[in-house]
Amino acid sequence: MTAITNSSQRIRGFDRVILAILGMFALIAIVAFDQLWPSIIFTSGAMLSILPFLAASILIAGAAKATSLDGQIARVFSGHPVKSIVLAAAFGATAPFCSCGVIPIIAALLAAGVPLAPVMAFWLSSPLMSPSMFLLMSSVMGLEFTIAKLIAAIGMGLIGGFITHVIVRKGGFPNPLRGAAASCCGPSANSVLSDKSVDLKFWRKPDRREAFMSTSCESAWFLFRWMTLAFLVESLMVAYVPADAISQSLGGGSWWAIPASVLVGMPAYLNGFAAIPTVSTMMEMGMVPGAAMGFMLAGGVSSIPAAMAVYALVNRSVFIGYIVLGVFGSLVLSYALQPFLLG
Repeated sequence: MTAITNSSQRIRGFDRVILAILGMFALIAIVAFDQLWPSIIFTSGAMLSILPFLAASILIAGAAKATSLDGQIARVFSGHPVKSIVLAAAFGATAPFCSCGVIPIIAALLAAGVPLAPVMAFWLSSPLMSPSMFLLMSSVMGLEFTIAKLIAAIGMGLIGGFITHVIVRKGGFPNPLRGAAASCCGPSANSVLSDKSVDLKFWRKPDRREAFMSTSCESAWFLFRWMTLAFLVESLMVAYVPADAISQSLGGGSWWAIPASVLVGMPAYLNGFAAIPTVSTMMEMGMVPGAAMGFMLAGGVSSIPAAMAVYALVNRSVFIGYIVLGVFGSLVLSYALQPFLLG
């Protein structure tokens, strides 16, 4: 009965996402036919551009399961609450993971029973900075702004992690992982946190090869569906939300510049690399640095495509908490770093 239930859940999940993609294409064809082909090209090109990162993250997730390294990762995130949150925030801000590539890792950690607080810290900080992004940002936007964003990324994880820890201690966020996501993206807590030894040469054993293939395929299908929908949404944003209008609305020293930038950044999906030249241009057009920081932080954490991936993975209360923490952290850190950026 459990197997039948899990299969029906996967079919329903498949239908919802695929039908949403097809429905959006149909709506574009009816309402704005001239945008149909550009959206197809944009979505296909975006998927191809992140293919190496997706492939790497899928293979890493599969190898972590096959070698039993995922159990060791889970133990690191399951240490003392304060230590694990700090380490998770710092690791997320410096690890070479994209916001989509980290999803299977998060799913495995939650399915393994890892506490939500360090996972939230890692999840909030990971899309905001990476080694390659640091180098690119420093060359385009300057070292000062780049260091400030690195600090903000770690700060975002710390704020989200410690607030989540308090909420969980008071009984909030029970069973964070959705049932369908848990059965699809990660094993049970007992299987991951077992004392099974690490075997890096997993291809020599049939059971480990099978674990590698099944985990990789499940992660690939999960990411392919949701990222396709995400990039389709982005294609419409690029087409109908002009950057110059944003910069005019968020420029100057008005008190609403930072709050408005956070609210605009939430739905305006710009991955970390694509946001760099856009935000740099908006700053040159008069956007204040604190507003630019808020736009990048909120856009990286709480954007519609990123939120869709989170919604597919966790239950409603955790999803709402993720969005609220992303907005709150973006506001606090943008105001806190504004004097540093202006000085």
